Amino acid sequence: MQTRLRRRALGGLIACTALAGLPARAAPAYDAQADAQRDIRQAMAAAALAKVPVLIVFGADWCPDCRVLDLALHTGASAPLIARDFRVVKVDVGRFDHNLDIAARYGVPLKKGIPAVAVVSPTGQVLYATRGGELADARSMGDAGIHDFFERVSRPAARTP
Repeated sequence: MQTRLRRRALGGLIACTALAGLPARAAPAYDAQADAQRDIRQAMAAAALAKVPVLIVFGADWCPDCRVLDLALHTGASAPLIARDFRVVKVDVGRFDHNLDIAARYGVPLKKGIPAVAVVSPTGQVLYATRGGELADARSMGDAGIHDFFERVSRPAARTP
């Protein structure tokens, strides 16, 4: 039964990514066992050296829109922009019962939907946060819409020290 459910979920994921115009990605996007606090500290240090902001992505593997966004960040039109302009940390939110304190710290209201993001300076200043569920419908945004979103978000972040 579990195998059948997994196949069904994977089939749904593949269908979702096909709708978004992106290739399927098999590896889990969000690590429920990760130490998000440590990962953010490490990203902040790397961002300070690179003089770029940190992109904190809140999501979960059960969320089709989160998986589509993850694909876009790695293989879509947004991938080069993200790699150039940000250091990325993905934070698993479980079923809205995990790492909620981190989302609150950066002003990201997860009740508006996931995936959600915060753009944070290497010193911890919030430069941007999705406060209205801007990425919660990543499947219908498609690769171009996701790219346009990050293009807009990266411009102000690039001007900050």
